[in-house]
Amino acid sequence: MKKYHFYLALLFYSAISLFLAISTPISPHEAKQYYADNIVSWLMHTGEMIYPGFLGLRLFSLLSAALSVSLFYILSKRHFKKRSDAYFATTIFMFLPGILTATAMANIGILVLPLVLLFVLLYEEGNRWALPFIMLVLFFLHEASILFFLALLLYAIVKQEKMLGIFSATFIIASLYLSKGIAIEGRPSGHFIEIFGLYAAVFSPLLFLYFFYTMYRKLLREEGSLMWYISFTALAVSLLLSLRQKVYITDFAPYVMIATIEMVELFMQSLRVRLPQFQTNYRRGFYFVILILILSMLPVIFNRTFYLMTKDRTKQFAGRIYHPYFLAEELKSKGIECYDAKEKERRQLRYYGITPCSKP
Repeated sequence: MKKYHFYLALLFYSAISLFLAISTPISPHEAKQYYADNIVSWLMHTGEMIYPGFLGLRLFSLLSAALSVSLFYILSKRHFKKRSDAYFATTIFMFLPGILTATAMANIGILVLPLVLLFVLLYEEGNRWALPFIMLVLFFLHEASILFFLALLLYAIVKQEKMLGIFSATFIIASLYLSKGIAIEGRPSGHFIEIFGLYAAVFSPLLFLYFFYTMYRKLLREEGSLMWYISFTALAVSLLLSLRQKVYITDFAPYVMIATIEMVELFMQSLRVRLPQFQTNYRRGFYFVILILILSMLPVIFNRTFYLMTKDRTKQFAGRIYHPYFLAEELKSKGIECYDAKEKERRQLRYYGITPCSKP
């Protein structure tokens, strides 16, 4: 990929992210975070003070996403000999549906992602002094950071990294002592297919299949880097937990998605070890995967259009976002200031200035 094309892709990504952040109404998850007492809520309120409206609500998510893309590119340059490959890997990363969605929606995942990328980058560069501080920030920032520490501990044991192992074990013990982490509950209920569907939505279907193949192949060949250990551990734990309980993808995605570099790296190696006349099928497969990725982006970019075009909007994926927004607009036009909505919509309506009529 040429530098010129990469900058065009970066400009396109920036425009899409800004458009989605400005035009998309507040989601149920964002509304829940907005009225919670955590770092995401504080950043959302601070952003609104800087710039009122939906853009201010997601201002720090946009900044964090920009930092993530920058760190991903710097990390890519370390893994690829050709600069064009680093451009390509970063472009794929930017246009993953999960990244586009996280960029335009205030969430904890987009705050965790740059910290994980920075940790891997500093580790690979040999700047170990800052690693404990990043681990400490992640410990307080993300409830599911125990996944990260578990991956580091496994890596430290295999690679005989004593200090990394000590710090990782310390944070794991602290997480267990303070009851921080992912709740393991319920009984076997079969959410395995559901979590696969969620990952397919985050990566795009065919891209996730190749990503899964990459993780599996490196496991068999014992070629795991620190990036692979973090991604594989989060992926494996999420799949195991999905056998008995509902899994929240936002807890795992920031750790899984960093290995996009490993996926692109494997594809480039598989392509270039073959003579040009034997690369045809690989290139055709590549173009088809990119086509599916583009098609997977369209519902994210044009979510409002897809919602308005759908006849049965109650089953539309963006219905949870747009129904409360249009309902609030209708109520305000009629001078109605209260409405007894479903529990999941109450926070969104509250954000738009519509309160419940009956007291709970």
